[in-house]
Amino acid sequence: MARCTVERLMRADGLRGVVRAKSPRTTRPAPETGRPADLVNREFTADAPNQLWVADITYIKTHSGWVYAAFVIDVFSRMVVGWQVSTSLYIELALDALEMAIWRRRRDGADLAGLVHHSDRGVQYRAIRYTERLEETAAVASVGSRGDSYDNALAEAFNSLFKAELIRNKGPWTGINDVEIAVAEYVDWFNQRRLHGELDHTPPAEYEALHAASPAPQTTP
Repeated sequence: MARCTVERLMRADGLRGVVRAKSPRTTRPAPETGRPADLVNREFTADAPNQLWVADITYIKTHSGWVYAAFVIDVFSRMVVGWQVSTSLYIELALDALEMAIWRRRRDGADLAGLVHHSDRGVQYRAIRYTERLEETAAVASVGSRGDSYDNALAEAFNSLFKAELIRNKGPWTGINDVEIAVAEYVDWFNQRRLHGELDHTPPAEYEALHAASPAPQTTP
């Protein structure tokens, strides 16, 4: 359908699209010692689940103060595999989201060895406890360059969408309790029912199910 047709039909029904705005940065860079390499180089593609995850943190303004949300996303399907909400930016916020992602994927029988975990240079992702957890999982850390949002563009795009579709659309917010419930509901909708243009207009869960059901490619002797 032509774009102008969609615009005309939306106007007739009094509808308008959500507008995504830029958010303040929540990244506090870690010291430069021992920084992992950027293994992604802005190529956010994967051939199967659990090859490449991206992680990031965003913020929500509430009547009780700032609330922060951390997400871990599987690049192959755009599936939100882990998330956590907190009133602080301490390491536990990012680490709990990672733990959820690891638990959910292993529950489904996934082997995470060799997984590339990509993030910005925030102290949460460079912390010893976080990097040790990745090593225990046999995952490989990847970090973007300093002050360049394009190096973690897929995670940044999700945060922008999250803010447009939920936070600005459903607020105002009282505090962490109503935000936490809303985030859980949004992630369920995003994974199970939201249609994604990058996934042939299928939800992430369905996209992964179709991939799992497809026959393995035959190798030539």
